Amino acid sequence: MKKLLRTALATALLAGAVAVAAVPGDARAADDKTLTIAYNVNLPSWDPTVGLSAVNPTIQSIYKSVFDTYIDQNPDLSFKPGILTEWGWNEDKTKVHMTVRDDAFWHDGSKVTPEDVVWSLERAGNPDTGNPIQFVWGKIGNFQIDGNKITADVKEFEPTLFKWMAFLTGFVLPKAYYEKVGAEGFEKAPIGSGPYMVEEFQPNGFVRLKRFDKYWGPKPDFETVVFKFVPDATSRVAEVESGSADITLEIPYEQFDRLKEKEGLEGVSTPVSDIGMIFLNDVGPMEDPNVRKAAALAINKKAIVDRLLRGYGVPIDTLQAPEYAAFDAGTSVPYDPEKAKELLAASGYSKDNPVKFTIQTTRGFKPKDYEMIQAIVGMWRNVGIEADIEVYEIAKHYELRAQDTLAPAAFYNWGNAIGDPATSTGFAMFGPSPHSTWDTDDLDAMIGPLWGETDEAKRIEGYKAVDRYIAENAYVIPLLQYVQPIVHRDGITVTPHVANFVLPQNVKLDM
Repeated sequence: MKKLLRTALATALLAGAVAVAAVPGDARAADDKTLTIAYNVNLPSWDPTVGLSAVNPTIQSIYKSVFDTYIDQNPDLSFKPGILTEWGWNEDKTKVHMTVRDDAFWHDGSKVTPEDVVWSLERAGNPDTGNPIQFVWGKIGNFQIDGNKITADVKEFEPTLFKWMAFLTGFVLPKAYYEKVGAEGFEKAPIGSGPYMVEEFQPNGFVRLKRFDKYWGPKPDFETVVFKFVPDATSRVAEVESGSADITLEIPYEQFDRLKEKEGLEGVSTPVSDIGMIFLNDVGPMEDPNVRKAAALAINKKAIVDRLLRGYGVPIDTLQAPEYAAFDAGTSVPYDPEKAKELLAASGYSKDNPVKFTIQTTRGFKPKDYEMIQAIVGMWRNVGIEADIEVYEIAKHYELRAQDTLAPAAFYNWGNAIGDPATSTGFAMFGPSPHSTWDTDDLDAMIGPLWGETDEAKRIEGYKAVDRYIAENAYVIPLLQYVQPIVHRDGITVTPHVANFVLPQNVKLDM
């Protein structure tokens, strides 16, 4: 279903006012005990380990406020203990070992145990439970518990296993409570072991969290946190400018520049692990390599970053951002519209006889997402490509991608908080992956052996070679690494997180 396009400022401000009115008065930004965040997406589910929402990077900030991951990350993406205090492989990588901390508690007051960890890992590895990353979790088994220590057999070597324990679906859930209330009961009353407990949840409205005093980590500064779901970017601007929210994110960069200079407000930004890219589906016109290559060569990425994003972005030519382990600055796709015209002419296309297809995009989900696609469509039109824009919600993108029914081109932001090439190029481009739209034997033959490569240096070089091959054949069109804009009120300090998180437990009151 297409999203209704709201373009009038009055309509957007009205939507913001309605969102504010839906939140109880004591949940408004008012004092130093409550932190209100105008957030850019709704929360569709409270189980962070199953379903399509579990692999949506944009809602992980909420999950990480309530639940603990096996392994945690610092704002610079370095790893640190979570529920696990130690982890690793044996010498020949046939076993893994993990140590569970002994000072963690569930929100109902019961203790987090190694049994909870084993149950969570076994559940994640069971294909019947619906974990989208089951093919990672299912590679270890035969768990053994000895005190707080866990060992398991490696059924199939997975080089990114422990990295995934800090990433999507890598959350520990309470065995006894979940089995008692079931999936439906957990949705109604979720509990975790994180710094905040769920107090009230209104779908499409807000979630209010209360500080968990038995949390094992540092005590958060705020007693109450409210995530207000405000998908419209203009409404998020209104929220923070009016004082109805203390923090907001993912707003247009011209608004970011304006608001950070406004009295009472501050702005922080940092390049993050999210990248903007255009998925290409191996259907219709995209089966023609000349069309794909022309589409890539016709895009002036630097102009998009400089003019539309006011310099808040880093142009990229592969699915690796500079912070990723397999980034290779030597692989590039130049801006060359004349070459694009030549390639299209070789396939019988021109400005008078353009190749036609649909490109799908969100609008307002990321700063200038729709406007970027408008600009790209204009660049394409100049070389002989006529693309119709279809706007949809991000949830629809996940649905279509899972069904492998995306349009020939589809804009998306890919999050890779662990910076590993397997979780960018690997999952995005390997045909059997549920997250891929490109399915060809040549590429699968290159990526396939890398999944189980035990030589880390060889694995990284292998992915660099894959990225070069993808760039040469234009199997995907990487655009840019995002810079995350965050605006917040005076009196608090917000530490930017390269994983694109806004974590309330990391927001500090200025002394």
